[in-house]
Amino acid sequence: MAAILNPVLLGLRDAPVHGSPTGPGAWTASKLGGIPDALPTVAAPRPVCQRCGQPLALVVQVYCPLEGSPFHRLLHVFACACPGCSTGGARSWKVFRSQCLQVPEREAQDAQKQENSLAAEAWCEGADDWGSDTEEAPSPQFTLDFGNDASSAKDVDWTARLQDLRLQDAVLGAAHRVPPGLPLFLPYYICVADEDDYRDFVNLDHAHSLLRDYQQREGIAMDQLLSQSLPNDGDEKYEKTIIKSGDQTFYKFMKRIAACQEQILRYSWSGEPLFLTCPTSEVTKLPACSQCGGQRIFEFQLMPALVSMLKSANLGLSVEFGTILVYTCEKSCWPPNHQTPMEEFCIIQEDPDELLFK
Repeated sequence: MAAILNPVLLGLRDAPVHGSPTGPGAWTASKLGGIPDALPTVAAPRPVCQRCGQPLALVVQVYCPLEGSPFHRLLHVFACACPGCSTGGARSWKVFRSQCLQVPEREAQDAQKQENSLAAEAWCEGADDWGSDTEEAPSPQFTLDFGNDASSAKDVDWTARLQDLRLQDAVLGAAHRVPPGLPLFLPYYICVADEDDYRDFVNLDHAHSLLRDYQQREGIAMDQLLSQSLPNDGDEKYEKTIIKSGDQTFYKFMKRIAACQEQILRYSWSGEPLFLTCPTSEVTKLPACSQCGGQRIFEFQLMPALVSMLKSANLGLSVEFGTILVYTCEKSCWPPNHQTPMEEFCIIQEDPDELLFK
């Protein structure tokens, strides 16, 4: 296997988002769920499903400026959480890129960095956190107007209204309102770790359990499989194993994530994706950037562990996938004074055996 040329950063679920982060740089927080934050000069994307026409739910928001670039940079991944739609391919998944020039006043910018402990080139420098360290806003006080007619209060389920208000506070904070019918997953910050930090640690018990399940279904000799597929001396002998299912790609995937099963995101700008199933021709025939016509490159992917971490905040939502591969413009182009998000491209790979990740 070729040497890894680009570093890989792993996204892990961190603390829940309580209230609304304060300050003008709240959108510098990477998170799963909630509602999409907007850059100062760019509207937040509000996509709908091309299959059922319903609003899409935010799956992840990733703040990912590029080293040497003058732009703040935000990526949003959305999916349709209606039954059956999340497996509907690109029509039910959308990726958007937003950018704006960084604040020219260096003093104000430095003050914001100190407050949030987040540098503009955090991705390239291997930051310790994709979230925000800003202080939580105090819990808002709600006032209900029952009107002058006391009998009118009897016609309203105020308990449900209060529950809705508490849900809005937990998910969005006092500064936001939940648009009617907007599907929401409970928001959590995403923290970051370098994949290299996990190379000497493998959760063997969990890996044994996963592969034992696979053995029972596929009739594979587990002892041979474990000795050849788990990372120990760094060799790639497992790729030469004759597997009954013929799925070498799946074993490569399992070996790579064995040391950190809880990873929900893998980030590697212009790096190599980790395929769950054998890639199809769409990977080699990526559509060009719709704005500049340039090539698209791999930037990050969503991992199977994320599926069970997307907790519905309303409407009983759910999504299913194996891995979502996100490709963006190689030049990260952004026309002057542009104010609307640019759509990027994603590839959905279904889980060949979703039971392994439950």
